[in-house]
Amino acid sequence: MQAQSQQLLLQLVERNGSDLHLAEGNRPVMRIHGILCPLETHKPFTAEYIAEIIQDIVGEAAFKQLTETSELDIAAELPGGHRLRINGYRQQGTYAAAIRLLPNRFFTLKELGLPMLVLEKICRLHTGLVLVTGATSSGKSTTIASIVNEINKERPCHIHTIEDPVEYRHHSQKAFVTQREVGSDTVSFAEALRRAMREDPDVIVVGEMRDLETMSAALTLAETGHLTFATLHTSTAVQTISRVISAYPAAQQAQVRVQLASTLQFAICQNLVPWDDAQGRSLIAEILVINSAVRAMIREEKTHQLKNIMQTNYDVGMRTLEQAAEAVLKQNHISRKQAKLYLDLDE
Repeated sequence: MQAQSQQLLLQLVERNGSDLHLAEGNRPVMRIHGILCPLETHKPFTAEYIAEIIQDIVGEAAFKQLTETSELDIAAELPGGHRLRINGYRQQGTYAAAIRLLPNRFFTLKELGLPMLVLEKICRLHTGLVLVTGATSSGKSTTIASIVNEINKERPCHIHTIEDPVEYRHHSQKAFVTQREVGSDTVSFAEALRRAMREDPDVIVVGEMRDLETMSAALTLAETGHLTFATLHTSTAVQTISRVISAYPAAQQAQVRVQLASTLQFAICQNLVPWDDAQGRSLIAEILVINSAVRAMIREEKTHQLKNIMQTNYDVGMRTLEQAAEAVLKQNHISRKQAKLYLDLDE
């Protein structure tokens, strides 16, 4: 790796950044604790220089794909074990890149910032669907990977992941782990999920439920006795359930309500809010634990009442966004004004 490329990526690691952005006419920009920070020590990069950096990081074959299709999604590894997720693209006729630095270790359950009661229950599940939702960079993959790592350490089972790209690499411990990357190991999420049943999995991780076909396959796997983890880009529990159901044609929605009510076990809706001093971020998550009352509400199209259930079942791990925010505000890293900037809180 050339000195300039290596220096930029090592700086990203040293500054605890999550993303590096490169585009013609701009200084390199890093996202640190959720905030974009231009590197004032660098001059704006030329298009030719950015192309050289991208090619150096991804290699000639991947760079050729970028030149032919104007799109590139690939994972790479740095010396020392840090992994990168690289998105190359064209903008205004020149190459640009968004490079995500992936953590090189799994978080312990206690470090995740979610109620231990909930996490321990999830780790003991053998069937059903667990949805972890939130905006991009809200820690969804980290939460699922940390839970799966815990299962890997404790249970003899087959863990099978389908990701685009593979972010965290799991090595078999008590569990037997296989990981498929969309693009290099399989053509699509939907195709990999169709094949998954024949691969004898116990635990399945779906990187993202992107479309109706993927949602249907994930629900079927959960319904047929597999513990299934998946992500969605939704911000609340009500929105999560509505998103799944509304993805289906109207004639199928009643059936899907029944299917979702019987398979869903937990919905965790995550937000990472930067501290007022920009030195870190706190996880604020709405949590829906599925019990008999929640199942009935999903079946009977009463999901608008779910917030009342979450408010009155705090003792079993449920949290509304407002309740979760209040708990984090007491730690004094985030002001109420800052929380409102990043969260859609009820007044």
